[in-house]
Amino acid sequence: MANSFDTPLRVGLAGLGTVGGGLAELLQKNAALVRRRTGRSIELKCVLVRDVNKPRSVELPEGCRITANPADLTDDPDIDVLVELMGGIDAPLALVSRALQNGKHVVTANKALLAVEGAELMRLAREKNLILRYEASVAGAVPIIEALRGPLAGNRISSVLGILNGTSNYILSEMTTKGVDFDQALKKAQELGYAEANPTLDIDGQDAAHKLTLLIRLAFGVDYPFTVLPVQGIRGMAPQDIAMARVFGYRVKLVAQVNRVNMDEPDDGPIRLEAGVFPALVPQTYLLARVGGVYNAVRVESESSGSLFFHGRGAGALPTASVVLGDLMAVARGELPNNTGFAGGDIPRASIVPPSESVSKYYVRTMVPDAPGVLRDLAGCMAAEGISIAQVIQKRDMEDVEFGEEVVPLVFMTHEASVSAIRKAVETMRKSDFLVAPAICYRVMG
Repeated sequence: MANSFDTPLRVGLAGLGTVGGGLAELLQKNAALVRRRTGRSIELKCVLVRDVNKPRSVELPEGCRITANPADLTDDPDIDVLVELMGGIDAPLALVSRALQNGKHVVTANKALLAVEGAELMRLAREKNLILRYEASVAGAVPIIEALRGPLAGNRISSVLGILNGTSNYILSEMTTKGVDFDQALKKAQELGYAEANPTLDIDGQDAAHKLTLLIRLAFGVDYPFTVLPVQGIRGMAPQDIAMARVFGYRVKLVAQVNRVNMDEPDDGPIRLEAGVFPALVPQTYLLARVGGVYNAVRVESESSGSLFFHGRGAGALPTASVVLGDLMAVARGELPNNTGFAGGDIPRASIVPPSESVSKYYVRTMVPDAPGVLRDLAGCMAAEGISIAQVIQKRDMEDVEFGEEVVPLVFMTHEASVSAIRKAVETMRKSDFLVAPAICYRVMG
C-alpha cells in the first residue's frame, strides 16, 4: 500500500453510536496530527446506520454519506478499510466477512464477534493478506493487545489477570465505598450510561469472558474456546460479602484470569492453561484491588519482563475511539498484517486444565443459628473433602434482618483446595440442618 500525502486512506464506518460518533469527531479534530504521524490523511467516506432519517448530533465531514445498505461499505472499491462498531455477532460477521472477501482491511472493537468467530475471520484475513486490528475490543484505551502482540512478543507469558468489565467494576466499587446493595448500584450505573438496560453480558461475566478469550490467543498463541471457558458473574452480590471481605483485608472484584501450568515445558508442545472469569477476594494491598469505577486493569506475568501492570479507562466515547483511530493509523502506515501475533496457519487449541481441577483459596459464608455444634459440623464438611481451614469468623455484629437475630454469618477462609473439593463440601453443607440459606463461595487471591 502506497503511503503519500496524495493517497488518503478511505474509511467506511459501520455504527454511529457512542464510539462511532467519537471516531468521527477525532478524525476531524486530529486530522493534522494523523497526517504528520502517518504521512497521509484518513477520510471518512460512508457511514452505515439502521435508520438514515434518525436525527443525530454527530457532525460528519463534507462529502461523507449515510446509508442503510451494508453493500455501500463492503462493495465500494473506493473504500479501503471497514471500521465495524455495531456490536453483536450475526450482522457484523456478515459485514466483516464480506469486506475481507472484497480485499478491505478491517478495524473492529467487537470482542463478542472475535471471541466467537475470530479464528475464522483471522484465517480469512491471512488468506487475503489483509490487516484485521482490534485493540479497542479489550480494555478500551488500555493498549494491552498491542503490548502482547508487539513489545512483549518475545516473552514467555506465565499469566494474565485483569479487571476487564467496567460496568461490573463500577457496581462493586459503589457497593464497597458507599455500602449500597447490588440493585441500587446497578440502577445508578444504568442512569450514568455505564450499564445497558439489559446488563446481562456485563453482570453475568460474559463480556469479560469474550475479552479473556482474545487475550489468551495473543498471549499464548492458542485457542481456548469461549464456549468452554468457566464463567461466574456478580449478579446478586450481597453487601454482606463485600463488608466481610473488608474485615479479612480484601476487596471483591470480578477478575478474568489465565495461568499457564506447564511453564517448564518448551513452547513447541502443548500449551496447558487454566482460565476463567469469576468474583474473587483480592488483597487490599494489590494494585488490582485499588482499581475503581469504570476503569480496567491487566497484569501480565512473564519470564523476561516480570510483572507489568496496565491501567486506564475501559470505556467511553473518546477513550475507545482514540484506540480505534490508532488502529486506523496503523493501516494507513501500511503495517504488515500481524493479526494474531503469531506466524503460520491456524493457531492450535489449548490443552485445557479441567475447571474442576483448578486450585485456589476460598471464602465460604454460611448463615446459621447461633448455637453449639454448628461450627464443628460445618468444619467437618470441609475436613471430609481434605480442605484445610485457614481462618473462621462468626460475626455476631452482622446479623441479617432477613433471618432474625438468632441467625449469624459463619465464614470460613480456606487454604488451597480444588474446585471439585470445595463444591462437594458446600453441597454437603447445604444438605445439613444448620444452614438457613444457601452457602456463598468465592475464590480468594494471594
